[in-house]
Amino acid sequence: MSTDQNPALKVTIQDRVAHITLTRPEVRNAFNDKVIAQIKSAFEAVGARHDVRCVVLAAEGPAFCAGADLNWMRRMANYTRDENLADAGELAAMLRAIYECPHPTIARVQGDVYAGGMGLVAACDMAVSVDTANYCLSEVKLGLIPATISPYVIRAMGTRAAHRYFLTAERFNAAEAHRIGLVHEVVAADALDAKVGALAQALVGASPHAVRMAKKLVQDVAGRDIDDELVGMSVAAIADSRASTQGKEGVQAFLQKRQPTWLLT
Repeated sequence: MSTDQNPALKVTIQDRVAHITLTRPEVRNAFNDKVIAQIKSAFEAVGARHDVRCVVLAAEGPAFCAGADLNWMRRMANYTRDENLADAGELAAMLRAIYECPHPTIARVQGDVYAGGMGLVAACDMAVSVDTANYCLSEVKLGLIPATISPYVIRAMGTRAAHRYFLTAERFNAAEAHRIGLVHEVVAADALDAKVGALAQALVGASPHAVRMAKKLVQDVAGRDIDDELVGMSVAAIADSRASTQGKEGVQAFLQKRQPTWLLT
């Protein structure tokens, strides 16, 4: 197992699963500009590693992430528009680094999620939540809007739910988060690690190349019209998959009733 830690987060890698853990429970894992840079750097680093097959985003303490921390908000209150543009650009880059991480990502939600923290959950490919977690897009209560996180949150919860929760800033529970699609599973606290571990092992056991391509396929296809261009892209994608080294190996292993080589290395 390898471990790397800085004041805001901890990165551990074991059995081909990387865990990026927020370690600021005293401020409910709220982020500021420095934390944003560290999260972005961590996802870029583990995304480039060939010994990693899956990334789990987790947090310590009672809250998963409360969004922006108060000291950062005090500084932002006096920013010019240009300074706000640059600042929001860094948050957008962090979210994109999570969303576009080559490896599949799982949000392990052990506590409450508010405001910008919703973007962290939504940018991950999968999310597992404890049944006691609460969720809230609270921005309009402060005279703001959840703009930077919106591409990911709307994809996760859908337009109809976004119309309600972006506008009302209501707090909702884990069962509602599951109903609207923001999270995939809701479990008791003592079952959280088992469920996250089961998903991680499913990802570790699949073809690394196919998983990367399947993740990109979802991103490329979602929301597009089914036209000649999309059909052509899908045809080319399966042809490339069948012709790939791992595609050929996987089919041969299935036909020969043996394990594929990616499980043996």
